[in-house]
Amino acid sequence: MAAAAPRSAWRRQDEEGKVLVLEENWQPWQRTRRRVRGCLVVVKRLLFRVGDDWYFLFTLGVLMALVSFAMDFTVSRVASAHAWLYQEVGDYPVLKFLSWTMYPVALSAFSTGFAQSITPHAGGSGIPELKTILTGVILEEYLAIQNFGAKVVGLTCTLACGSTIFLGKVVSASPASRQPFQLAAVGPFVHLSSIIAAYLGRIRTTVSGGYENRSKQNEMLVAGAAVGVATVFGAPISGVLFSIEVVSSHFAVRDYWRGFFAATCGAFMFRLLAVFSSEQEAITALFKTSFQIDAPYDLPQTLLFMLLGAVCGVVSCAYLFCQRWFLAYVRRSPLTAKLLASEKPLYSALVALLLSSITFPMSLGQFMASKLSMKELLTSFLDNRTWSALSQNASLARPLQVDPLNLWQEWWDPDLTIFGTLLIFVVMKYWMLILATTMPMPAGYFMPVFVYGAAIGRLVGEAAAFLLPQGVASGVFTSPISPGAYALAGAAAFSGAVTHTLSTALLAFEMTGQIAHLLPLTLAVLVANAIAQKFQPSFYDGTIIVKKLPYLPRIRSRHMGSYKVTTREFMKTDFLALPKDAAFREILGVVTSTGDPEFPVIDNAATSLLVGLVQRSELIQFLQTHEEQEGEAPSDQTLGDACAISPVTLQLSPWTSLHQAHHLFELLNLQQAFVTQLGKIVGVVSRNEIRKAIEDLANPNPQN
Repeated sequence: MAAAAPRSAWRRQDEEGKVLVLEENWQPWQRTRRRVRGCLVVVKRLLFRVGDDWYFLFTLGVLMALVSFAMDFTVSRVASAHAWLYQEVGDYPVLKFLSWTMYPVALSAFSTGFAQSITPHAGGSGIPELKTILTGVILEEYLAIQNFGAKVVGLTCTLACGSTIFLGKVVSASPASRQPFQLAAVGPFVHLSSIIAAYLGRIRTTVSGGYENRSKQNEMLVAGAAVGVATVFGAPISGVLFSIEVVSSHFAVRDYWRGFFAATCGAFMFRLLAVFSSEQEAITALFKTSFQIDAPYDLPQTLLFMLLGAVCGVVSCAYLFCQRWFLAYVRRSPLTAKLLASEKPLYSALVALLLSSITFPMSLGQFMASKLSMKELLTSFLDNRTWSALSQNASLARPLQVDPLNLWQEWWDPDLTIFGTLLIFVVMKYWMLILATTMPMPAGYFMPVFVYGAAIGRLVGEAAAFLLPQGVASGVFTSPISPGAYALAGAAAFSGAVTHTLSTALLAFEMTGQIAHLLPLTLAVLVANAIAQKFQPSFYDGTIIVKKLPYLPRIRSRHMGSYKVTTREFMKTDFLALPKDAAFREILGVVTSTGDPEFPVIDNAATSLLVGLVQRSELIQFLQTHEEQEGEAPSDQTLGDACAISPVTLQLSPWTSLHQAHHLFELLNLQQAFVTQLGKIVGVVSRNEIRKAIEDLANPNPQN
């Protein structure tokens, strides 16, 4: 009977081989197929002689430019339809209210429902998850290709809601304005670009015949993040720097050219598409300004810009604290937690109804310039003219429709003045933006923060112009006060403080095409960042904290005790180790008792000398291979004979400081490390132990 089984198995394999041979012989055009296959091999060899990275990075940039332009075109048409519907319903307040509110409510509900029905990972920004992936944590479902379709459709509906819910949109609502359509959903576009980068990375591995490793994947993901930012703003330089600051704790210089090449291809292709489609006559700055170049500022104004940076830093700290607290409250409150668990579209619809009702132009919205789109809001803030002076020199009635050449009139009110409407905008949008960030749908949060900072800067600039109408005199020169320059500085400072980045200063220059206020704007960003980084985590780090993603927190500079805390104080001593001569039963007991991905291998139980590590997959394969033998007779093979034992290239000492261990985990993307003393393994340190040690350092227990 034992001999019959191998004989039947051999016969079955022989029959399967004959079937495969017959199928191959019956394939048509065999000679042509072989020639085409040979030609493709030759073409691949010639093209990849200069390196395969160039082609895949170029493809990444072009694909993201096409996606961005297609979404811009769709969103602009849907937003134009909303504006047309609001005008065509006539002077009936009820119909105007319904047309103003039901449009974003329906789009928000559909965006949430469609995205969540395909994958729960399509909601939100996407940058916190990407930061977690780049630290070495595997989140495969986040980069799945189905997320791409869900994110594109959901984000299009979100952006089409307009400025009623104040989420990531900078798009002209008028197709006849001859201005380029441009989105500003930074986070979702970084997510989309990362998905394409990961997919292209797998294609590159298949085509080039190489092997896929974590380093290659991270290179493509870093380039994808840069492309995502660059195709949003058409700013490749600041796009690369912003992506490095936001998603990378440590950046390899060898990836620098990849980010710039892919970002430049994406930004250039996007601007070319805008020209070829007659949306733009030439490649120009997105927000073209006309600031004074000759003596644009003087030393006293530099102090005012630094004061503006301090104001933005303080407001950003309050915003980050309130946003993180409210997001956690919504997740733990019984009512909202139930809605977010089972009725996410209903929650988004209710929030959109509240926000759109407040921004209704015939009610409170008339004091917040609610008729303006996000692009028009930012354009009006960057206006070089002084609104307070214009409102005093003319007696005007508010126009029925938005005048693109005089957007400042939407901010004028005879009872509240310019200062009153700007103050109402700053106060109301503060909590409205916090509420909007809790909606579980694909959305970008950078551009609303950028516009909000511009409003703060505009308010400070108008106040300075009102107090110093003749400008600031220094010797024989007099530099006038430009409220638009303060708005630009406020936008860069507040958005930089919220995201803990300095590249927003360069982004402001690339978006406007002018660097006249280079020094004061950079000083404002630095001051705002210094205050925000001292007291609060960034917007994306706060989201990581609330979502409880496996990300290592940053050790703040004031926690100097991290140099005194050593590894032996927080390492895990109750761990499982396998001796090199471990047999079937001992391996089975270790594998079934824990779910660790890898296990330390020691010489023997007496000495506990670390000789290497073995992967869990190797042990499972060993158990499956020797399972039948275990049922019949004990196997004489051991762990060292049948499994591949990898060397341990990095070991920690019991006297390694917490600061050094944290730095190594971030730099090398480690998941765990073994602690040895004179070659003997004495403990294991994972990300959980380091995270808990940092939390104990930040919040010490008085009893200890």
